[in-house]
Amino acid sequence: MKLYSYYRSSAAYRVRIALNLKGLPYEYVPVNLLLGEQKSDAYLTHNPQGLVPALELEQGELLAQSVAILEWLEETCPPPALLPSDPLQRARVRSLVNSITCDIHPLNNISILNYLRAELGAGDDDIQRWYCQWVERGFSAIERSLALTMGDCCFGDQPTLADVCLIPQVYNAYRFKVPMENYPNIRQVNQHCNSLAAFERAAPEAQPDA
Repeated sequence: MKLYSYYRSSAAYRVRIALNLKGLPYEYVPVNLLLGEQKSDAYLTHNPQGLVPALELEQGELLAQSVAILEWLEETCPPPALLPSDPLQRARVRSLVNSITCDIHPLNNISILNYLRAELGAGDDDIQRWYCQWVERGFSAIERSLALTMGDCCFGDQPTLADVCLIPQVYNAYRFKVPMENYPNIRQVNQHCNSLAAFERAAPEAQPDA
């Protein structure tokens, strides 16, 4: 398989973690978002959405959108399972996934921040306040929910899709200097997961285009 990725893309980071957890080899194909390579004709022939990540399967088919890729990996690829077997617990994991991928990340991705700056005249301080606002709102809810579910990871002691999505978002929070002292549960899960080889190998600094 080929993974079209950018080292600091949190969506691509999620997919790298899942591929590593499942022990699946892949070819890393860098797409430089800062240079606009995701909008080039060459890339759009692979992924008309013009986004990363995209996963090209061995048969030549291409999957886009990180959560769709994660769900496909879970349905078709080997253990470990990244969703619990119990339907209620699966729904709870997906709820945390959606908190990150629907409520936090879309408001803070690079295209939104660029629009705020270029079209609305937002300065660096404005951008920082915007970014912190949505991370802090989402993390406050996640912090409370983890108190009821966490072990070493978000749900017990084994990684699930919740951890796969949370850890990249925490990476971005530190990168954008979001105050993290109010989130001890999140920080504990983050510390544990980042000690695991699958997460270490997926980290932005470990990628060839870093």
